[in-house]
Amino acid sequence: MSAVVVFFSRSGENLINGKPVKISIGNTELLAQKIAERLNCQRIQLEEMDRYPEEYKNTVDRAAYEKQENKRIAYHPVAIDRLKIDTLFLGYPNWWGSYPRIIATFLEDFETDGLAIYPFCTHEGSAFGSSLNELKEQCPNATIHCGLPVRGSRVDRSDIAIENWLLMDK
Repeated sequence: MSAVVVFFSRSGENLINGKPVKISIGNTELLAQKIAERLNCQRIQLEEMDRYPEEYKNTVDRAAYEKQENKRIAYHPVAIDRLKIDTLFLGYPNWWGSYPRIIATFLEDFETDGLAIYPFCTHEGSAFGSSLNELKEQCPNATIHCGLPVRGSRVDRSDIAIENWLLMDK
């Protein structure tokens, strides 16, 4: 059995230290890349069918609507052989105090029973919000391990935090 890193990330205009800044690679993608490299495992990005807007405010507005309406978000198919993995590293930005609806949709579609799930998120001050509780509710038959929240503006300096987190359950 093995592990896989599955994540959602968004590039474009993001809020960094309270100001909108254009980034070419999303913060969660950078964090997922660092984790997958350390674990030497497959990294899979969830990509929405209907792309989020480039502008931060428009994305925030859409994310609020999706959460309020409990929307299912269509995403491009991903190739994961569930029979070959026992550990899921699950990454997302904190949107409106939780994970984006694309993550919720993926978890509805993916068999999580018996999985060890290690959540990680990027944020700009709100850490995990309520996402860990929501993850436990959505995946009641999985083991949710201690997560790693990283401030998006500090992802490039997160190597020691990642190492410590990965060593924590050993």
